[in-house]
Amino acid sequence: MAKRSDKSVLAVNVGNGLTRFGAFVGGELVGTWEASTPEHVTVDEARSQARAVLVDLLDGATPDGAILSCVVPSHTDAWFNALSAVAATRALVVGPGLKTGVRMRQDDPSGVGSDRVANVAAAQTLVGAPAIVVSLGTTTNIEVIDPSGAYLGGTIAPGLMLGVRALSGAAARLPLVELRAPSSVIGRNTREAMQSGVVLGEVASIDGLIDAISDELGCETPVVVCGHHAEIIVGLMRHEAMVEDALTLRGLAQIWYANRG
Repeated sequence: MAKRSDKSVLAVNVGNGLTRFGAFVGGELVGTWEASTPEHVTVDEARSQARAVLVDLLDGATPDGAILSCVVPSHTDAWFNALSAVAATRALVVGPGLKTGVRMRQDDPSGVGSDRVANVAAAQTLVGAPAIVVSLGTTTNIEVIDPSGAYLGGTIAPGLMLGVRALSGAAARLPLVELRAPSSVIGRNTREAMQSGVVLGEVASIDGLIDAISDELGCETPVVVCGHHAEIIVGLMRHEAMVEDALTLRGLAQIWYANRG
């Protein structure tokens, strides 16, 4: 049997917009890969994609294990079966019954998305407790870890792209704009005004929520930000924050090693 320090794992995070892969050897991230999440996926399609990822990230080697976080319920079985087929052991799926290292003080632990659990697990290792995790994706999620290390819950809001699409889709004269910060808060044309409202509005919302959460906790709290556009958002925030784009994948690998490593 391989030593724990030698074991390899493929971590897969299936999100509403993107599916991200991370290969780990001995707990160290050796590479990432991502693709758009399709509306439907078969076992064969998932297995083919997983094998392509393994060729790219692990030179085609069979990983000792695999772990899945999936927030698209119709994709879970296909990915579980595919990952179990390409790994040396049966894949793990983050959910009830799996040891995660996250102590819940949330009212409905079974309703917490597996990606949110992975983010909390990784943040605890990265910065300890208390901590605030901001995840930027289809939704903008904020997770809160209290000073004792327990997960309290957080906030869920529409993400940046949802904001842009909602504006463009609901108002016939508003275009679909690139997600970047304008040079000033006061937009001098429609595109800049939309970018200000969406991007700078997102930043103001995150900063405000961090203030409110810190007030509720009664202490200043380290902030970790992950997801698309994280560098842009952190560069505009008033609060200091650490960017860790692979946070979810690191949390998944951490959970796999805790259960199988």
